Amino acid sequence: MPNKVLILKSSPRTQGNSNTLAKQAAAGARETGAEVEIFDLSNMNIRPCDACDECRETGGVCVIGDEMQDLYPRLRQADAIILASPIYWFTISAQLKLFIDRWYALQTPEGNELGGKQFGVILTYGDSDLYNSGAINAIHTFESMFRFHEADLVGIVHGSADAPGDILKQPALMEQAYQLGQKLAQGV
Repeated sequence: MPNKVLILKSSPRTQGNSNTLAKQAAAGARETGAEVEIFDLSNMNIRPCDACDECRETGGVCVIGDEMQDLYPRLRQADAIILASPIYWFTISAQLKLFIDRWYALQTPEGNELGGKQFGVILTYGDSDLYNSGAINAIHTFESMFRFHEADLVGIVHGSADAPGDILKQPALMEQAYQLGQKLAQGV
């Protein structure tokens, strides 16, 4: 049975560089035979976690009625998940942060529903430096987050690209994204 790869793009720019790399990762995963679903978080109605703790009483069912309800079953069923974001103000986009904060419901008394899953991360930033751009902050956050979830961080593709389409001028990054998709599709 092919791996299920879930890709979540979070740039508000449709032709944004992180979105372009995410599409390239999807192509690599599909080429390897994976079942791929892509969602654009910037076009979804996802509200912030309000810390009501109802999910603790409902066995991991979040009571906030928004489009995150469509994503919970997909997160649970996915073998691999790719998170793509531009760097805004030294970390990930607000759209991706809202989505991740709602993972709180996936920490149930029965266990961690993301544990054992494979993850890939795609980040783009306008500055030419990993540290000056703040991308290093996002990378450290992902490393800590996946360690907490006991999930496998398979790879991070990151690079400098500011104007929409700049990433297309960087074939090495496009290839890295493609290969990330292939790795996650193969369960490597």
